Amino acid sequence: MTHILDIKDLVTNFYTYEGVVKALNKVSFHVNHGSTFGLVGESGCGKSVTVRSIMQIVQSPGVIEGGEIHFSPDSDNGETGIDLLKQTERFMQDLRGNKISMIFQEPNAALNPIMTIGEQIAESYVFHRKNQIIEKILGLDRTGENLFPKVSANPLFLPLYHLALHRPDAFLLELIKKVPFLRNWDRAVLHTAIEKSVELLATLGIPNPDKIVHQYPHNLSGGMKQRVVIAIALASEPVLLIADEATSNLDVTVQAQILDLLKDLKKKNIISSILLITHDLGVVNETCDRVGVMYAGNLCEVGKVTDLFENPKHPYTKALLDSVPKIRQIGDLKSIAGNVPNLVNPPLGCRFHPRCGHAMAKCKEVFPEMTIVDDDHEVACYLYH
Repeated sequence: MTHILDIKDLVTNFYTYEGVVKALNKVSFHVNHGSTFGLVGESGCGKSVTVRSIMQIVQSPGVIEGGEIHFSPDSDNGETGIDLLKQTERFMQDLRGNKISMIFQEPNAALNPIMTIGEQIAESYVFHRKNQIIEKILGLDRTGENLFPKVSANPLFLPLYHLALHRPDAFLLELIKKVPFLRNWDRAVLHTAIEKSVELLATLGIPNPDKIVHQYPHNLSGGMKQRVVIAIALASEPVLLIADEATSNLDVTVQAQILDLLKDLKKKNIISSILLITHDLGVVNETCDRVGVMYAGNLCEVGKVTDLFENPKHPYTKALLDSVPKIRQIGDLKSIAGNVPNLVNPPLGCRFHPRCGHAMAKCKEVFPEMTIVDDDHEVACYLYH
């Protein structure tokens, strides 16, 4: 199966007054085309830093020190893909919200309180799909037929025919100079984008979308705001959706609705692939095909959800699963002894060894490489080397 995203040896550090925080230590995993990959772990383990490194929006004093992030939007393309870490900021600006979209954890922080819902969804659509909107307004298709009637009827515009086919944005600017009634084209663009916003909200199951587009974020509930954030992320029809703790601040009922919505969008091929960031193992079990378990900036174990839940290999994964309440819980819940290490001075070798009951001498010296223990199941532990 081809990979839409392939991360190799990703290293991200934060340079603080206390010292260098080694947030990501050679993190490697891949996301398959058409699948949902879950990245799970405790708060502060590096999940959000990983996705911010992918999008290259790591805030200062964070620095991406090394690694490769290969992105292959075309599932039929067998090539390695584009290394995002070698691209310019201009390239990344075009990519963010276009081929790759991201849902952030807190919808109140993601939404602008003084813009209507429709304007905020339309903003993303206009930024990434302006040419499509212009073609729709002018009645232009790729064959050159059905040109805007008042334009095509006038021989004055025949020299612009080639420009209309290949550069509709530049074509429109030329038309504005020659056709007075097109000088309010920006209003037409916004109107067309608002229509698209209504369609998108209806797809996400929001009632009365034609009224919702004219309301402001404070008029909506938490679950509705999260749906609007998803609508903004989907406005440009991305091939990869990154959801960073998208359901963590919602109550259980609304959380279930959002997860069902994501699964439904994937089933309808509105989204191709999803990278889901969460600390909730129940969400992973319900939603994901494959999962990676992170601890203190390292990836401990990666595998299919069913394999990892039924037969966990890494001591940290086992301890994490043992700490989750069961429906028929017998005895006290097990806790993980010790504390999460300070990443300014993390332990040498495996960062989990101070809390691990199976630690050996070499665990304290060199971090173990990922080892394949089963079909599509890898673990970084000397118990399996």
